[in-house]
Amino acid sequence: MGDWPHAPVHRILDAGSLIITTGTYQRAHIFRTREHLLLFESHMLSGVRDQGWTVLAWAFFSNHYHVIISEIEDGSRLPTVMRRLHGGLSHAINGLQNERGRKVFHNYWDSRFHDDKSFLARMRYVMQNPVHHGLVANAADYPFCSASWFERTAPTSFVKTLETFKTDRVSVPDPFVPVWSAAEAAEPERH
Repeated sequence: MGDWPHAPVHRILDAGSLIITTGTYQRAHIFRTREHLLLFESHMLSGVRDQGWTVLAWAFFSNHYHVIISEIEDGSRLPTVMRRLHGGLSHAINGLQNERGRKVFHNYWDSRFHDDKSFLARMRYVMQNPVHHGLVANAADYPFCSASWFERTAPTSFVKTLETFKTDRVSVPDPFVPVWSAAEAAEPERH
């Protein structure tokens, strides 16, 4: 039996690191405000960490996100964890926006890294995603991604190494056009 052509295939069963990309249902801009993006980011990051997994890079937008997770010991739990995370977040944002029953997420894409080069290129891609989408000129200026946190906490040599990786050949599903207001960035950073 072949794969169903209308949904991503989830074959992550073993241990390792991976990238997850998810868009909102019909690419709707559900997470438009600072409050909504803070909810999005905190819910997803804490939910992943509650599984005992390490989040290495992230970017959250009005209609999608990318997260790199390290060292998942049992990939077979991923579909259950994703359903729980998306369900809890959907319930929270729908309650906040008085949109009970609205479908927020439909599915997600996951991909394992083939080698260190693949891992580093995707890590740079995720952190540079706000620039890719034209939301900011410097990724560290976008408050809902890991770029500024990474620059502050990673060894300088690693930051410089990551800057050398090209992302133009990275294959990550990203057919989204997010919206964001720079005025929302006026509040202090939370990381």
